[in-house]
Amino acid sequence: MELFRIKKDIPFMRHALIFNVISALTFVAAVFFLVSKGLHLSIEFTGGTVMEVAYTKPANLEAIRKNVEGLGFTDHQVQSFGTAQDVLIRLPAKKGITSSEVSQNVMSALTAQDSSVTLKRVEFVGPQVGEELTHDGLMALAMVIIGIVIYLAFRFEWKFAVAAIIANLHDVVIILGFFAFFQWEFSLTVLAAVLAVLGYSVNESVVVFDRVRETFRDRRFGKLGTAEVMNHAITSTISRTIITHGSTEVMVLSMLLFGGPTLHYFAIALTIGILFGIYSSVFVAAAVAMWLGVKREDMIKPVKEKDEAGGAVV
Repeated sequence: MELFRIKKDIPFMRHALIFNVISALTFVAAVFFLVSKGLHLSIEFTGGTVMEVAYTKPANLEAIRKNVEGLGFTDHQVQSFGTAQDVLIRLPAKKGITSSEVSQNVMSALTAQDSSVTLKRVEFVGPQVGEELTHDGLMALAMVIIGIVIYLAFRFEWKFAVAAIIANLHDVVIILGFFAFFQWEFSLTVLAAVLAVLGYSVNESVVVFDRVRETFRDRRFGKLGTAEVMNHAITSTISRTIITHGSTEVMVLSMLLFGGPTLHYFAIALTIGILFGIYSSVFVAAAVAMWLGVKREDMIKPVKEKDEAGGAVV
């Protein structure tokens, strides 16, 4: 399906070096902020108190958040849990205050606001659990990256695999750099968004690489060099890119604007990832593959010639 078709190829590769220098500088800046500032990890990673409370009527989440902030908890999560009457509250650990004291203070403030509130459960998430989540999250990220490399190496060629993983890591590190620079809260939902961006970005790279392979194999384009083939492949997928990414971004922006605090950072991570995913597939993945020396012979299997006796000669 195409909304439009561009007849003349856009010379993307002509400006590939400039855009990749910009990408490299952005990547270095992201790494610098990650090292110097670090990520602002949520209580799921650092430990804290988890409370589940219930109301007799739909809870006013905004009023609960203001109440919790009034107790001095700047980093907290308040969200509906299953029903509109049930609320889950996550609070960071504080030195000198036990989990029991935290829950008592919060319940006193909530009861003063609405006497119908009841405490269903309270749990303490220790730092060991946070360390385990961090380890598991990094392992999940590593396994996804390894899987992508293996998949692309088998489906296309190792040069495409290297180019795609460089582009995907470029997207992930830049997302993390944004979160480190602005000190946005990094939670499990944000980690899920990062993993989703990895899959989303590699899908875009696969579409471009598949068109590159088709163009290399098409005899009509036999005289085109590698840069021209890349330009043709990217230009011919622009309509599809606009349809796919446009519809996805509309959904993500709706979460960002109307999803509330619970989905806010999840939607931000996806928005950054989608935008940089488009950019990296065009200017990073394709350019790196070109610089690694991808050529027509890599895409076309050698034809076996038959001798006079009917045997195959390579």
